[in-house]
Amino acid sequence: MLSQSKIKYIRSLSNKKFRIQYRQFIVEGTKSVKELLNSNYIADSIYATKDWINNHSDSSVKINPIEISENEMGKISQLTTPQNVLGIFNIPDISINNLSLSGALTLMLDDIKDPGNMGTIIRIADWFGIKQIICSPKSVDIYNPKVVQGSMGSIARVNVAYANLLDILQNKSENIPVYGALLDGENIYKTTLESSGIIIIGNESEGISENLLPHISKKIMIPSFNTNLQKAESLNAAIAAGIICAEFRRRAI
Repeated sequence: MLSQSKIKYIRSLSNKKFRIQYRQFIVEGTKSVKELLNSNYIADSIYATKDWINNHSDSSVKINPIEISENEMGKISQLTTPQNVLGIFNIPDISINNLSLSGALTLMLDDIKDPGNMGTIIRIADWFGIKQIICSPKSVDIYNPKVVQGSMGSIARVNVAYANLLDILQNKSENIPVYGALLDGENIYKTTLESSGIIIIGNESEGISENLLPHISKKIMIPSFNTNLQKAESLNAAIAAGIICAEFRRRAI
């Protein structure tokens, strides 16, 4: 049986302030929990219902789950419909010093605020074999429960660091191209793309910050094929990231 103090502690991890203080975050659902258990992330504790424990008593669960009732799971879950397993994992220390921009394709996220977008972008990066993402300090915390849920376990395979984007661009090697997703850019399907470099995805409503624009070596744009006067003004940030990553990888085939 979970104590009230333990329930309070787990629920507190939905708040960024306490995630930073305790250096821990919540993961829910079988797929996500197992993905992180099989990664470099360190599990502090796993809570699961009796049915889940009976159905998942295999070698992929590297830590003995603590059995709790469905009612208790509902009290600690951050989901509208609670899953049967919830894990508490330690937040690793991933800094910009752990990443290498040379010879790699890197996503740079400029003030991405929506947790759903962030989780999806991490999943997209994982799908296209992009191993690192650099986020501006004002971007949503990747350990936000909605981000973790949206990444569907991909957070276990993509290194995400937070840093001052301007500093990174000012100090990077000159031979690393920087691509910016902008409405006035070149048609991505017709322009030259390198196999490595930095791809900047801007804020959902305001785009890429003005102070970063001078450091973009090539502006790129996803063209609309809708010829009607009335059409969507722009694409969702995560959808744009997916299309851009797909095109970069297609060129490398």
